[in-house]
Amino acid sequence: MEIIPGLPNEIGRECLIRVPYTQFSTLLSVSKKWKQEIQSNKFHLQRKLRGFAQNLIALIESDPIIDDLMQNPLNPCTPVPRLSFYEPGKNEWVKLPPIPGTSSDGLPLFCEFAGVGRKLVVIGGWDTKTWQVMSSVYIYDLVTGTWRRGVDMPGGKRSFFACASDMNRQVYIAGGHDDDKNALTSALAYDVLDDSWNPLPDMASQRDECKGLFHGGKFHVIGGYQTEMQGKFQKSSETFSVDTTKWDFVEEDKMESNISPRTCMFDFKGTLYKCCSPYLMSLDGSKWRQLIKLPSDVCIGTHIVAWQKKMLAIGSDVKGGIQNCYALEFEIDEKMLKWTKLELSKECTRILQSGYSFEV
Repeated sequence: MEIIPGLPNEIGRECLIRVPYTQFSTLLSVSKKWKQEIQSNKFHLQRKLRGFAQNLIALIESDPIIDDLMQNPLNPCTPVPRLSFYEPGKNEWVKLPPIPGTSSDGLPLFCEFAGVGRKLVVIGGWDTKTWQVMSSVYIYDLVTGTWRRGVDMPGGKRSFFACASDMNRQVYIAGGHDDDKNALTSALAYDVLDDSWNPLPDMASQRDECKGLFHGGKFHVIGGYQTEMQGKFQKSSETFSVDTTKWDFVEEDKMESNISPRTCMFDFKGTLYKCCSPYLMSLDGSKWRQLIKLPSDVCIGTHIVAWQKKMLAIGSDVKGGIQNCYALEFEIDEKMLKWTKLELSKECTRILQSGYSFEV
C-alpha cells in the first residue's frame, strides 16, 4: 500500500515528514498506512536527518500565588499548573489538553515531569481540590496527542523529590519528603516502555526539595535538606551511576552556598550552571564563578533550560509580571557572550515551575 496513492513511497514520506508535530494526531486517523508510518522510528529519523525535526521546550506554568500557598492554605484561588510547548524562534505556544479523569483542568500542584523519547511523564504532586499527595503517573504521547495512565509510584506518598530522565526509557526520582514531612533517602527508577518501577539503593543523605539532573550516564541529585534542617539547604550532591547501579560518591561543597538548587542545569558538554541573581554562574572545577549578568527583566522567578546549543533564561522583572525570554550561545568566546532576546508568546504570563527541552 502506497503512502500517498500514485506517488513512490519515498516521495510520500518526504511529504509527511514536513508536517508539524501538532498535526500528527490528525494524520494518524487518515489511514492505517499513515499511522504505521508516523509511529515508526524510521519516519522520525528521516525527519531529523532532513532538518524537519522541531526543537521544543515543555514548560509547566503556575500562577504567582503558588508561592503563598503555605501561608494561606485556604486560599480559594488555588493555582492550576498547566503544561505547554514552546518552540523558540518561531514563537509557537501550544497548550496541552488536560489530563482526563483528574479533578482539575491542569496538572497536580508541585508535580515533577521529564521527557522520554517522544513522551512526557508527569509524576506525583498534590490534588488541586483536596490537597492530597498523589502517587500518580501520567504519560503524554506527542505523536498521538493523548494521555495515558501509568503505574503509580510505589513506596508511600512523596513530595518535592528530584526527577530526571535518561531521555531514552528511564525516569529517575530520589529524595523529597513523606506525609509526615520526613526527608527521604530512597530512590526509584520508572521504565516508561515496560510501565514498571524498580527500587534503587538509598542515598547517603536525606534530601528534601533537591534537584535532579541527568548527564553522562549518571543521575545527579543536588542540594536539598534533612528533616531537622527544614529549609536550610545543604551544599552537597550525590551521583547515581547507571552502569554500576550504585551511588558513586558525595561531593560536599557542590553548591558552594546553602541555597536552593532549583535553577541548576547542565549544558550539552556537562558544564553545570545556576542562577544567583543578578548573575548566571558556571562551575569551573570546584569553584563557581560569575559568567554573565542576567538581563534585568528576567531576574524574578528566573528559570534556565538548555535548548540545542544555547541556554534560555525565562523570567520577569516583577512578581506576576510579563515573562521574557533570552538566549545565550554556548559555543563562542566568553568575552563575546551576550543575551539575545527572543519573542515569547503573550500567553506566557505565569511563573515557570520547570522546563525540559526535547526534539520531535
